[in-house]
Amino acid sequence: MAITGASSGMGKAIAIELAEKGAKVVLGARRTERLQELVEEIKNKGGEATFMTIDVKNKADLVQLVNKAVEQYGKLDVIVNNAGISQLSRIDDQDIEGWEEMIDINLKGVLYGMAAAISVFRQQQAGHIINIISTAGLKISPMMGVYAGTKNAIRTISEAFRQESDGKIRITGISPGFVKTDFAGNIKNEEMRAVIQEDMDQMALDPIAIANAVMYAVSQPDDVEVGEIVIRPSKQN
Repeated sequence: MAITGASSGMGKAIAIELAEKGAKVVLGARRTERLQELVEEIKNKGGEATFMTIDVKNKADLVQLVNKAVEQYGKLDVIVNNAGISQLSRIDDQDIEGWEEMIDINLKGVLYGMAAAISVFRQQQAGHIINIISTAGLKISPMMGVYAGTKNAIRTISEAFRQESDGKIRITGISPGFVKTDFAGNIKNEEMRAVIQEDMDQMALDPIAIANAVMYAVSQPDDVEVGEIVIRPSKQN
C-alpha cells in the first residue's frame, strides 16, 4: 500500500492502523524526519514499512513511489491519495498563489498518483485507488470555494474512472468532515484559521476513524466496490 501525505494527520493514522492489520506500507511525504520516525514506529510494533521523500506536485515522484512499492514488496495493491492543502479565503481576495497551490496538490497531485498507480494496476490486472476528498464539496460554504472546487473535481474524476474501469481496478472516494489534524495550521487567512481551529477543537474526529473507513473499503471482496464514504462528526452540520 502506498500512501501520500503520510507524515502526519490522516495519512499517518492510515499507515499505522493498516500496518497493524498486516498491510505493507510505503509512505510518501515531504517531511523526511517525520517519515523516518513513523517507519520506525510501525516496525517497532511488528509492521512492515518503508518511505520515500516526495512532493506530489512532481509527477515523477509518484511514479517512483509506486515503483518502490513494487520493488520492495513485489506488487502494489492500494494507493491512498491523501496529500492535500487548504487556503481558505473569499474568491474576490484573489489569493491566486493559494489557488494554484491547491490545484497543484489537491487536484494535479491526486491525478499524478492515480496515473502512476494505474500503470502498475493494469499490468497486475488488479488494484484499488483510495482518494481522500472532503465534505467541503458536499456543502458549499463561503471562503471555501476554490478548496471545495478542487475536492469536487476529484469526486467527479473518481466517479468517471469508476464507470470507465472494467472492475479490475477499483476506486473509492472518502470524504471526511472535521478531523483532528494540522489542517488549520496551513491556512494563511487568520480569520478562517481561527474559525476552523475552533470547530476542530469542539468536534473533530480522531483520524483513526478515517483509517477505519479505508480499511473497510479495501477489505471488501474483489467483486465489491465501495464508491464513496462520507464520514463526519455527528455534531457537524
